Amino acid sequence: MDPNAIDKAPDAADAWPDQIYDLLKKHEIRQVCLVPDAGHSRLIKRCLADNEIIVTTLTTEEEGIALMQGAWLGGDKSVLLMQSSGVGNCINMLSLSHIHRCPMPMLVTMRGDFGEFNPAQVPMGNATQAVLEAMGTLVKRADTPEDIAPTVDAVIRMAFNTFRPAAALIGQRVIGAKTFGKD
Repeated sequence: MDPNAIDKAPDAADAWPDQIYDLLKKHEIRQVCLVPDAGHSRLIKRCLADNEIIVTTLTTEEEGIALMQGAWLGGDKSVLLMQSSGVGNCINMLSLSHIHRCPMPMLVTMRGDFGEFNPAQVPMGNATQAVLEAMGTLVKRADTPEDIAPTVDAVIRMAFNTFRPAAALIGQRVIGAKTFGKD
């Protein structure tokens, strides 16, 4: 992706969504919960096409925390896909992981992070990592396409090896800043 063209969508040739999908399969992730997000669109389509993965569309992100808890108690591994603006909705629910020692891997596409046009996205975009860490979540960040697969792999491993929430933040430099025609 051209680093100077922050307002365009991610390049269709970028391999990272497919690499994430391959990691979900490698780590035997059986359930994916999400609030629809353009940054995760190709990954979502891959998961929906896979009959071995249960995809649950949420009305709000904190439902994903409860779903991951239930999946784990039922013997399945799961992951939550969301945008950084949804992290604020999850904060209180993240306490469940500490009480029940439940792995909760989260893959977060960033907004309000780099070249954002929408001022309402900036506060949560700037606070995402600090807020997650304040709730005991292990956080790793990927700001280049080459960093995404190893970062996601590390986050999934950390979540399931430590029985706690872990998040991979996928920077806006990678996914592109949305403009909605406000160029």
